[in-house]
Amino acid sequence: MLKTISLNNQNVNYHLKTSPRSRNLRLTVCCDASVVVSKPQGFSDKLVERFLQLKAGWILTKLDYFKTHVVPQVKTDPKEYRQYKKAALHLAREFLTEYNRFYNFTINSIKIKNQKTRWGSCSRQGNLNFSYRLALLPDDLARYLVVHELCHLGEMNHSSRFWALVAQTIPDYVVKRKQLRLIK
Repeated sequence: MLKTISLNNQNVNYHLKTSPRSRNLRLTVCCDASVVVSKPQGFSDKLVERFLQLKAGWILTKLDYFKTHVVPQVKTDPKEYRQYKKAALHLAREFLTEYNRFYNFTINSIKIKNQKTRWGSCSRQGNLNFSYRLALLPDDLARYLVVHELCHLGEMNHSSRFWALVAQTIPDYVVKRKQLRLIK
């Protein structure tokens, strides 16, 4: 259901979804500058509006960013998707080879997927997965993403030890992480 709310004197349209599996409110500002709120059954619209008011600054910052930056988003036919997937696999392999000379971790497999909510993931079995959108990222962000997942082979968490591993080859990882988080 499409609704409108005034946040800091700006009207913002948002899609309100009710999810029977949700236990909490979930807010997403997409790269096409759309806002989606998912709520559990039984949550009132007033509660949703209060939640949006609390998050007004964050929402407006995200919306401003997406209005001024080109964000990699692709709605492609299957042939184009396969091309991006192939390019992303080539890029992932290239960067993994380069950075793993330093880290020397054991990689089991590398896969490119059409992940909707993640840029990448790492399993305990040593499997690295990346979104096909890796091929659409600027080189520095793609490198950060590959190193991030590679370092999970050494530390399967986001502890200070994990970030110390990342910092060994991507010293400005904090900046890269923030930039990548803005692209969803």
